[in-house]
Amino acid sequence: MTRLPFRIGGQDVAAGTRATVELPVAVFSDHTPVRMPVHVIHGKRPGPVMFVSAAVHGDEVIGVEIVRRLLRSAPMSRVHGTLLAVPIVNNFGLLNLSRYLPDRRDLNRCFPGSPEGSMAARLAHIFLDQVVKRADFGIDLHSAAIHRTNLPQIRLTPGNDHLRQLGEAFGAPVIMTSRLRDGSLRAAAEEAGVDVLLYEAGEGLRFDEMAARTGLAGILRVMQAKGMIGARGVPRLKAKPVFCARSGWLRAPAGGLFRAFKATGELVEQDDVLGVVSDPMGEQETAILAEDTGIIIGRSNMPVVNEGDALFHVALTPRVAHAEAAMEGVAAQMEAPPLFDEDEII
Repeated sequence: MTRLPFRIGGQDVAAGTRATVELPVAVFSDHTPVRMPVHVIHGKRPGPVMFVSAAVHGDEVIGVEIVRRLLRSAPMSRVHGTLLAVPIVNNFGLLNLSRYLPDRRDLNRCFPGSPEGSMAARLAHIFLDQVVKRADFGIDLHSAAIHRTNLPQIRLTPGNDHLRQLGEAFGAPVIMTSRLRDGSLRAAAEEAGVDVLLYEAGEGLRFDEMAARTGLAGILRVMQAKGMIGARGVPRLKAKPVFCARSGWLRAPAGGLFRAFKATGELVEQDDVLGVVSDPMGEQETAILAEDTGIIIGRSNMPVVNEGDALFHVALTPRVAHAEAAMEGVAAQMEAPPLFDEDEII
């Protein structure tokens, strides 16, 4: 029996086809219309409905690149079920190279939104109502803010076994539990019965090849685990992720010039020197010491810091050998030949 078309934004996408649907969002002050593009891949055969979203924060461009690679990947030609891909949720922020919207609000604190509220509330409502609630589950792609970088990691709701399974299938080096925040997409989606994995990797306003490859591979593995695609063209998981229930930030003990000795992904033990903060004359130098055994999952890239600035984000893990294996798996994936698009091969 032929599947019924998938209807979104007043358009029908027939089974076995794909199309980009423009959802009306707003109108700029110069009367330019603003739309949210949703690329729909509606498979011939039945299966789950999954959404993948990026740039909820406008400066988090790595997710946009991951979605672009996903839509051009070979497995998308044989999808079971339906994929809803939204490469840019917050196009206002993207155009302004800003995390926020023009009304100075953080979109990820404005869900579930309102059709009659602020600009952020209206955008949140449209995305939640017309995309997220149409799906069975989803993956939301994020990065660190500008001047910071994150190791590829999955964050999921504590106690949610379904998300734990999806996170393990995704295969980022680190899986962390993260409580739901009021106004967040994850909180609103789970209240509506839609489980959402949150992927964090890379830096705001920057591309990162490891973050892009890990994100694409993870999405494909999740789709395979849910029966949406077969194994062909899906990278194999090199090592199991490290599960971390706790993490903490090490902050600048003083203002000055920050020099980091450790990078994201490096394993540290208690009292390891991660970096130093020096005064401009070089007369005083204060070391930043690891407080426990763990793996660096986030780090500041700013050399000029104030006292109290967050410098290193360390996820605590008692199983050092497991963490080493996870990072070796990421390194092996990075050594594989890059997956060029056809128009990038010269």
